[in-house]
Amino acid sequence: MHALLVTLLIIDSIALIAIVLLQSGKSAGLSGAISGGAEQLFGKQKARGIDLVLHRITIVLSVLFFVLTTAIVAL
Repeated sequence: MHALLVTLLIIDSIALIAIVLLQSGKSAGLSGAISGGAEQLFGKQKARGIDLVLHRITIVLSVLFFVLTTAIVAL
């Protein structure tokens, strides 16, 4: 059981790294820092289409990561 959980944790970790690297950056240097505050102030939605899907997959994989880690520690 322990070996199965560790294997699933490794697969989840690799998938989580890949999904995070596939996401687009939130800002582009100094210009992004200046306009980023305005986007947050006026509520501009940047996460559309594939960015939204990648964001949701990241949330699922991160929750699974913490559940698997807790399960391994509990054994």
